[in-house]
Amino acid sequence: MKETKVLTNLHPDIQQFQETLWSRYQEENKTVKPGQILFVGSSLMEIFPIEKMQSERNLGLDKHIYNRGVRATTTADLLAHMAVQIFDLAPSKIVINIGSNDIGFGVPEATFLANYDSILTEIKEKLPTTEVYVMAYYPTNHTGKFSSDEDENQLLAKRGNAAMAAASKKVAELAAKHGVHYINANAGLTDDAGNLKAALTFDGAHMLPAGYDIVFQNLKPYLG
Repeated sequence: MKETKVLTNLHPDIQQFQETLWSRYQEENKTVKPGQILFVGSSLMEIFPIEKMQSERNLGLDKHIYNRGVRATTTADLLAHMAVQIFDLAPSKIVINIGSNDIGFGVPEATFLANYDSILTEIKEKLPTTEVYVMAYYPTNHTGKFSSDEDENQLLAKRGNAAMAAASKKVAELAAKHGVHYINANAGLTDDAGNLKAALTFDGAHMLPAGYDIVFQNLKPYLG
């Protein structure tokens, strides 16, 4: 694993939450059914309400979707927790959304991409028959006033649409290198200016359930 900038600005409560969530996932993994679908990534995946969606309605899929997203994590964090977040579940399909925090936290691009490359390499080595889907990054919205917290606004500023589009292009190249799928599930999320619709987000970067409903419909053709 490539050396990654230490994230010293994470609040202790967030770090504790991450550890608690990894421990919870480890326990839940003891009873998962192998061969299902796995969603994995950072907070953008963690808050994807797929478990709730499955419990409330028929999604038209023949497999269960497990969510192993963890907030405020980077590619380095996922590399360090591949067992609990991926391998223990032995999924038949994996949908990955990781790296937006690398951009927001200022992790060097070369490090971020090397880590992502290692993630895909390890998956291919340990789960050779699993289908892997790498997601394009979601659009963001900088035009609305979502927060008065300067740190949050600065973090969002680093994750502008141009930066996320450039990162998506690099990730698409990695997907092609590894022979895995690259999918853009962003159709219907943006306004006429190309920003994430204000009605779909609570902070300019993270989506409300209505946004995830759109994303799920865009992902569904790949999940059957």
